[in-house]
Amino acid sequence: MTTVTLTNDTFTETVEREGIVLVDWWASWCGPCRMFAPVFEGAAERHTDIVFGKVDTEAETDLAGAARIMSIPTLMAFRDGVLLFSQAGALPEAALEDLISQVRALDMDEVRAQIAAPSEQS
Repeated sequence: MTTVTLTNDTFTETVEREGIVLVDWWASWCGPCRMFAPVFEGAAERHTDIVFGKVDTEAETDLAGAARIMSIPTLMAFRDGVLLFSQAGALPEAALEDLISQVRALDMDEVRAQIAAPSEQS
């Protein structure tokens, strides 16, 4: 599978779907973004069950602002609509593969319970 371009119109419906969605926030002028792009594309080819989305922060300034993107590249990992990871900086291939393995291994019922727990104590 190749990467998909995410826009203000498609971002929410994409990241809230069931399954894993990785989002690369990038810009064409960004050197580290250009270095990370082949790593991200390669992972998309290997993991066809995962949605690999890319947001061009220059074209989608409102979306980047709403997501509080301060530095690029920034990688976000969602699973079943839950944001599990957000980090600025280009990951090497091994680190991206490790992140994918960790996201796959999570018990999402446990994650949702942990998210709900603090609000229940309020």
